[in-house]
Amino acid sequence: MFNRLDHVGIVVSDIDATLKTYCEQLGFKLLERTEIAEQKVVAAFLDGGNSTIELISPTDTESGTAKYLANRGEGTHHVAYEVDDIIAALAELKAQGVRLIDETPRQGVHGLVAFVHPKATHGMMIELLQKGHHKGQ
Repeated sequence: MFNRLDHVGIVVSDIDATLKTYCEQLGFKLLERTEIAEQKVVAAFLDGGNSTIELISPTDTESGTAKYLANRGEGTHHVAYEVDDIIAALAELKAQGVRLIDETPRQGVHGLVAFVHPKATHGMMIELLQKGHHKGQ
């Protein structure tokens, strides 16, 4: 079901300060920075070698990400695994009784995404990612 680790999502309070740390001090290369208006976040993707690091910072104090940050602080938010067929993967997980946040995929930055609830995976939210596909394809 899971092909490979695509990225690790990290929630941060100040994306500019975090980018300075990751790029200037740690040597990571910025691949892309984008605002995701519907999620009320700005995301920056960094080259992590064989996978990517996604820095996520809220743009609205009422967003789910802002609430997550207020409750848990900065740190790992999710791990994302690439899948070939997100519909089939969600159906398989549901059939196994895995608690899902998304029972149907939604559009993400790089393809269709859906999330597995962290209570189903001992505290780690998992993102399923079907790259390069858009709803309806």
